[in-house]
Amino acid sequence: MARIKGVDVPNNKRIEIALTYIYGIGRSLSNQILKDAQIDKNKRAGELDNTELDRIRDEVNKYITEGDLRREVSMNIKTKMEINSYEGTRHRKGLPVRGQRTNRNARTRKGKGKVVANKKK
Repeated sequence: MARIKGVDVPNNKRIEIALTYIYGIGRSLSNQILKDAQIDKNKRAGELDNTELDRIRDEVNKYITEGDLRREVSMNIKTKMEINSYEGTRHRKGLPVRGQRTNRNARTRKGKGKVVANKKK
């Protein structure tokens, strides 16, 4: 199994898809990296030799990925929370940040639905 940026990429998948296992690399960036490294995107990750893997590693190192990107994103969120921006307060309360409705859905951010006591008749 090939290791790129500390992540094991699966051998049985096409290298175009396998690169997306690295945090910060999607399909379009994966295709750009493979084009710059001059590697066929339909090749399986297990079929790559060491020289091709080195070229891919060199191209990936040009972008901010994995730990550095995670750190940068979390620092951006902390900054928004410190300056009390609208997004920061939504992050602090655990509510949706990007304008979604909250009266119907958003359970993944708010948690399990709360039961309200029945009214007396």
